[in-house]
Amino acid sequence: MKITKAPLLAVAMIIASPSIANAAELDCKLHYKLDGWSMVVSSATGTGTVDCSNKQSIPVKISAKALGASIGKWQIDKGTGRFTDVHNINDVLGTYAKAEVNAGLAKSGSLQVLTKGNVSLALAGKGEGVNLGVEVGGFTIEKIR
Repeated sequence: MKITKAPLLAVAMIIASPSIANAAELDCKLHYKLDGWSMVVSSATGTGTVDCSNKQSIPVKISAKALGASIGKWQIDKGTGRFTDVHNINDVLGTYAKAEVNAGLAKSGSLQVLTKGNVSLALAGKGEGVNLGVEVGGFTIEKIR
């Protein structure tokens, strides 16, 4: 039996080449507005848009709920987020786990990293409000139909 090296060489080249392995990964960003309140139970709702490097875009609604030692009311007007490990725009949809420590008065800011399986979302935002506490919960992104 004769074994050729060509198929093995092709497989090795694909595995060793990060540009080929990551060619399908998209650069996707979230732009959002969010309003929320907390008194032990925290709740926030908002809307946004996800835009990806392949020119796909979807409008989304956002909801976040959490339990923890937290008190406050706030809003984020020009929030941004960047996703990693996205291969299809629909990969960004779903519920992300979050853990957050925050403190703010008047103009408030936040930065957090959320995960959903292999997909991660780094959120940044500035807004106004008063908040103090520690929360753990979920951040859900759904397509607006």
